[in-house]
Parts: sequence; C-alpha cells; structure tokens
Amino acid sequence: MMGTDFLNELNENQKSAVIHYKGPSLIVAGAGSGKTRVLTYRIAYLLSLGIPAHSVLALTFTNKAANEMKERVGQLVGSDTAGKLWMGTFHGVFSQILRKENEHTGYPRNYTIYDAQDSRNVIKQIIRDLQLDDQLYKPNDIQHRISQAKNNLISAPSYLANSQIAAQDNVTKRPRTGEIYAMYSSRCLKAGAMDFDDLLLNTNVLFRDHPEILDKYQQKFKFILVDEYQDTNYAQYLIVKKLSQIHHNVCVVGDDAQSIYSFRGAKIENILNFKNDYPDYELFKLERNYRSTRTIVNAANSLIAHNVSQIQKNVFSENQTGDLIRVIHNQTDQEEGFSVAGKILDIKHEKQKSFGEIAVLYRTNAQSRIFEESFRKRNIPYKIVGGASFYQRKEIKDMIAYLRLVINPHDDEAFRRVINYPARGIGDTTLGHLIAAGNAQDLSLWQVASDIDNKVPEMKGPARLKVQGFIRLISGFSEQATSMTAADLGHELAQATGILADLRSEHTPENVNRLDNLEELLNGMRDFSEDKSNESVLLSDYLETISLLTDADQDKGDEKDKVRLMTIHASKGLEFNTVFIVGLEEMLFPSQMNFSSIQELEEERRLFYVAMTRAMETVFLSYAETRYKWGTPTQCTPSRFLSEIDRAYLEVPDETEPEEKTLLRPERNPVKIRETGHGRLIPMSQAIQVNKPIAAQTGSFVPDSPDSVKEGLTIEHERFGLGKVLHVEGRFPDTKATVEFEQCGRKILLLKFAKIRIIS
Repeated sequence: MMGTDFLNELNENQKSAVIHYKGPSLIVAGAGSGKTRVLTYRIAYLLSLGIPAHSVLALTFTNKAANEMKERVGQLVGSDTAGKLWMGTFHGVFSQILRKENEHTGYPRNYTIYDAQDSRNVIKQIIRDLQLDDQLYKPNDIQHRISQAKNNLISAPSYLANSQIAAQDNVTKRPRTGEIYAMYSSRCLKAGAMDFDDLLLNTNVLFRDHPEILDKYQQKFKFILVDEYQDTNYAQYLIVKKLSQIHHNVCVVGDDAQSIYSFRGAKIENILNFKNDYPDYELFKLERNYRSTRTIVNAANSLIAHNVSQIQKNVFSENQTGDLIRVIHNQTDQEEGFSVAGKILDIKHEKQKSFGEIAVLYRTNAQSRIFEESFRKRNIPYKIVGGASFYQRKEIKDMIAYLRLVINPHDDEAFRRVINYPARGIGDTTLGHLIAAGNAQDLSLWQVASDIDNKVPEMKGPARLKVQGFIRLISGFSEQATSMTAADLGHELAQATGILADLRSEHTPENVNRLDNLEELLNGMRDFSEDKSNESVLLSDYLETISLLTDADQDKGDEKDKVRLMTIHASKGLEFNTVFIVGLEEMLFPSQMNFSSIQELEEERRLFYVAMTRAMETVFLSYAETRYKWGTPTQCTPSRFLSEIDRAYLEVPDETEPEEKTLLRPERNPVKIRETGHGRLIPMSQAIQVNKPIAAQTGSFVPDSPDSVKEGLTIEHERFGLGKVLHVEGRFPDTKATVEFEQCGRKILLLKFAKIRIIS
C-alpha cells in the first residue's frame, strides 16, 4: 500500500469524509469548504488501500473539474495509477460505454454527438417539412420540450402515448410536438447521431433492456463518487442508483444551498432525499469556508436561512472579518453601469487589484450591455463569460462538420453543412432532390448520394458529377481515418476541401481572424495527437473529446486580466476577490418568471447565495430605482433579498455620506435607508409604496381568505393596490390568480402567500 501522509493536510471533518469509504455517504459541502480536495483525497485514499483504479467511477459536470481532480490524484498517487480511473463528466463516461456496447443500441460505434445548434437545425428542418408555423412551433421551445422529456426518461413513443402530455401540448397550442419528437429521434438514429440528452437516455435504456450489461458495470464499479450531486437530473440520478445496487459504495458530494439548475432538469430532491434512497448512509458536513471573509459568510447564511427546503448546516469562516457588504443605490440602470465602472477603477488603483480579480454578476444576459458600454468608455478591459464559444464559430463548425462526415458519413447535419462549402456548384435545388429522396426512402443523404444513379435517377449532368466528386473526396479520407493521426488527417482535409484556400482568398480583417481560428483548431489537433496520455490519437478520439466540451472548459489564459461579466449561473464553481451583484430589483432578481411557487422563489434565493459566496473579500450589491423595459422607463422596487440579509453585515448609503461622483448624475444624493422592526432595508423615498400597506393609512389591513378570491372580482393587494382578478387556477394550497392591477400591471399571485382583500 502507498502512504497516506496527505491526510494530514485535511481538517477533522474533511478527514472523516475521506476515510469512511464503505457504504453510502453524503458529503454536504458548504461554499468554499474544500469540496474538490475532499473528493480528490477520498479517491487517493481508496487507491492507497490497494483498490484497483479501474473499479473507481468518479462523475463530474465539467471536463475542467474532472481534469483538475485527475491531476491532483496523480500528484498524490502517481499519474499512471490516476490514468486508469474512470473519471469524467456524466456525458463523457456514458458516451464511452455506449460506444463499447454499440451492438445493443442500434447506433454505430462512431456515432456523432450533436451539439445544441446541430439539434436545433434538425428540428427546424422537421418543422419546415411538416409545414408548421415556426412562430408557434419555435425550434428553441420544441428543443427544450424534447430535452425535458429525455431528462425524465420519456422516449418519443412514450411521449406520443401519454394523454397527459398530449393535453399539455394542446394547451400550449402545439399538439404536434410529439410528432416532431418522433421524427427527430428517427432522423438522429438514421444519421447515427445522439444529442447530449440521448447519452443519458440511451444509457438508461441500455441498462433497462440488457440486464447483463448493467450487471457487468455494477460488478466493475465497486466505488462510485459523484460531484455536484444537487445538480443531477432524473436520468443521472437513476444511472447512479442502478450502478450502486450491488456494492452500495456510493459517495455523493454537493450543497443543496447551491442547487440552481432546475431549468436544465436538475432536481434538488436528489440530494435532499438521499437519506431515503440509502437509509444506512453516513452524513458528513464540511462547514468551514476557506474562501470568504467572515462578513460575507455570515451575510450569506442570514440570507439562505429564509429557505425552508434545506439540509441544516452551520457554515463558518475563520478568515479575517473583512469589509461590510456595500449596497449601491442608483437612480437609473444606466447610472448603475457608470457607478460600477467607477468603483472598479477605484479598486484597481486604491487596492492594487487586477481586473481579472473582479466579476460583475447579473440575473440575465441582456443586462451585460449597459456594463459593456460603461466599461468601454472608461477603458476597462472585460470578458463576457458564456458567450459564443470557440467551437461555435462558423469556420470551426465547418471544419468539424467535415471531420464528422469522414468518421460518420451518415451524419446528415454535417453533410448538409459542407456539401457546397467551399462552393462546388451543388446548389439548393440539387440538395433538395437529395433530401426528398432520403425522406421518401428513409435513407441518409450519404446513402442517396452514394447511389445517385439509382436513388435520384432524375438528376442528370453536371450536378450528378459534382455530387459524385464530393462522395469520392470524403470516402478517400474515411479510408485513412484509422491509419492517420487526427492532426495529419485534419491538415490534409483542410487543404483538400478548399477551406484554407477559401479563407485565404480575401484579406479582410474578418477572414484573417477566421483563418487564425482555423489555425488554432489545427494546432489543437496537433497537441491532441502529440499528447502521450491519450490511448489513441485517431480522428474519432479527437472528435469524442471536443464534442463533450462545455463552456466552462474553454476560458483562455491570455484573457485573465479582464473583468468578468457573466450570469450568476455561469459563475457557479468560480471565485473572485471582488464581486458586484447588480440589478437587485423585484421582478428582475428574483425573476418575474419564478414567482409561481415557493420552490421557484427558494431557487432564486439559492442563486443569490451562490453569487455572494463567489467573493473572497469584497461584495457590492447594486440596484436601480428606474430601469428601461422595452424602451420605457419603469419604476423598480429593491429586491426582497436585500432586506433578508442581516443588517449587521451591510453598509447602506445615507444622506450624510459624500455625494458619489458618477459620469451620469454627479448631482445625485444617495437615498437614505430606514430599518424596520424586522431588519428590512427600504429606501425612504419608496417606504410607503414598497413596505407600508396601502390600507394602513386609514386602518389595519385585514386580508380575506384565499378561497373567496374568484374570477371577475375587484380586490385590493397589500402592496400592489387595486386590481381585477382575470383568472384563477389550481387547488389550494397551490391556487394562483392572474390579476390586472391599476398601478403595476398584470401579475400572477400564489394566493396562500398573497394578502388580498375583496372590494367587490
């Protein structure tokens, strides 16, 4: 056995979580508590006991996390041993299993993995083929609907057979969604392609339909570890549960307070109900935060304490107390941009912090514009995190489509993309003939084009010859795909297809940039082919690697000294010295989309908790009184989350402070905040309309029973004033009412929480 001196680097709670390795374990890891270290050391400890590396399965959500852990394990036990671990993302690991077991799946071993854009293109084509209104059947919405179904393990046949689902689609006036789903699944299978959701769905189907395959992997994986368990969806949850049924050595690590991905299908219930799935489990709590100051940790704790659904823990910090959290009040959203820019420059010069140590976090992508404009005017370098990734650029997608087609000629999406790029005289009419023949004969475009004389006899002359030339080009490279490295094949393909010549034909700045991007891709293929840690360096292996990359894996080092602008969702797992959380207004954060249930509101609060705990030393909380919406200035109410943070940890502007200088409104006086008996922080200028019941001016406000609220009634709301009930739906306690208010427009209220008085 190898040594275990590394255990001395852990605190007592971390060490307990590492050495108690038998049976089910739930490690609740608070923000900044050393979660990755514990997971890494637990794996190293297993290996130090002589447990074979190939019997350990470790699942993460990003390649970046998997690579980081594998590197750390390698430093502890040796890279050769670490290299034998089954460690990677859910999608990456089970993609390998599906390839190994392809004779049971109906897909070729070299199946293509469609990204979101590929998937959307196929759906767009189906909507066109069915002659449906793409404003009603929006490809994005249909794609999301299909993804939801797959994450809940609802196949296309099951979807079509489910009357409840059909009723839901009828309500949304998209009754043919199931038909689109079925056609989409059929076309993916015909093209030998899976999307990301298929990787999990088809793994579950494989294990369900082939118990001998499930048994093989149950026996193989004696120890299973799962990172970020709170982010698992139903499909992932079920795979883990099935694989751990024999040995029961399953260890999951996560933090229910950081569960923020329900819109992707993540179910917080998976971590909250772990004790029910594994009654003999052991619970370990990592409660010491090593990242943030005491002030930040205590403030975040006071916020998340308002959530009911959570695993109780006492997160604490032994770092310095640190500065109070600064609340920034702005008159307008534009002023917010200038104000944040000014404070960033102050931090840069007064505290000698680099721009790369600062992040601006917002609830929606659209909020970035104002900060981008302000930063450009003040010469502040910035990077938008989560924008178009390198692999989504046109020239890169074109080249990768060629590579995919070489490996899997039946990939219709790749075929369509490159058959006439660079232009080779194969126009839309010719492609239309091929598509029509393929649909009519249930064949891939490659099958049609390869036998064009018989499959499309009406196609004559030059068009037929050009298609045949394209087939010969791809076939030639397909024959070499198992004998050449990815790098060599990629370079030759870029030359032979004419992509390089096309990009070099015009010396515009755009083309020069595209050529640089293509060169970077080819350089990456060279790095892959020369990486000695790769078992195989064929083109198929390279495509497998890049098709499973996520946005979190693509941050380049040369952009480090830039302020990061990103949504809070994109910030998960990151840390910064200084964090600005902006747009803290009701209906923006918390989002107006998440007011229909207490569960949605609690996820919004968890999102705010995640934002605060990204910071090591300094947090700014910013809101505006007025924000433009659809070109109209709209009065805003400060977010309820501001009032839920313990007043002791906040520094709030008042009228005695010096005026803050901004480029937009240097004459502004900061608004005074008053404190109510419940510790709520409300601007004095808005105190009456925000927090004081309207009826309080004439007497106490006594709400009526929610059961008495009916459609057509005029009601008075404690905060929103007079309004008319347009619609009531659902049964108590989940009854919701749609109300048109005189002062603030239409709102949806959950009646068990709303305080309403019936007027007439």
